[in-house]
Amino acid sequence: MTTATETAPVLSMIGIGKRFGAVQALKDVAIDVHPGEVVALVGDNGAGKSTLVKIMAGVYGADEGQMVFDGKPVTVNGPKEAKELGIATVFQDLALCDNLDVVANLYLGQEHTNGGTLDEVEMEKRSWKLLRQLSAKIPSVRIAIASLSGGQRQTVAIARSLVGDPKVVMLDEPTAALGVEQTAEVLNLVERLRSRGLGVVLISHNMADVQAVADRIYVLRLGQNGAEFSIDDVTTEQLVAAITGASDNVVTQRAARGQESAAEDEPGEPATEGPRS
Repeated sequence: MTTATETAPVLSMIGIGKRFGAVQALKDVAIDVHPGEVVALVGDNGAGKSTLVKIMAGVYGADEGQMVFDGKPVTVNGPKEAKELGIATVFQDLALCDNLDVVANLYLGQEHTNGGTLDEVEMEKRSWKLLRQLSAKIPSVRIAIASLSGGQRQTVAIARSLVGDPKVVMLDEPTAALGVEQTAEVLNLVERLRSRGLGVVLISHNMADVQAVADRIYVLRLGQNGAEFSIDDVTTEQLVAAITGASDNVVTQRAARGQESAAEDEPGEPATEGPRS
């Protein structure tokens, strides 16, 4: 069986550098995203995650390095070009219009027309089809966004990113400020994106979410590649150590105490009695 990483990357960032005045935000950063895999991008505040995502999304241009998409070097001069190329981004603020319904939000700026007028019937039909493919729990496509829960709003934002049939979807902190049930709903969506053969880039501070759905993890530290892990070969302690740059922290200390307690609780060898006189 062919795994995702055995295929050619759909998106590669090679030697990416970005400077804002005197501040070097990114330096020689490299990541690969393969079809049908979830790549997590983690790091502390100021590590350069958002800057890298905005370069991939076309918001910023890289000062150094190369973006390769589907095996071809590309230059992206804006979010519209990134979307046309096949890179969709769901930013943390979602950018939804609360006063509009689900259909209007899904097709905002990319409406279908028939004879010069909006084709509401076609857009509604396609909206239901897309949401069913994602197993989304939306009561009606004609309900205002303001009436939806946080998880449902995130679902609509992700569904909107799929309208143009992208090959890569980037999710910026998709579970931030969500409850347990809503977080599980969004993580299920991430799994469905992977099952559709999309490359998914997940930016998150939540290690539990990352370890639940990611296949590979890139750690950015101080604007550079800090570490790369396969999800099967990394522990929470190793992730925290890579993010903070210190192997001795509260997480590793807690893990060490747990291991010591477990060792103390293990039954010892039964004492052997000597011969009785």
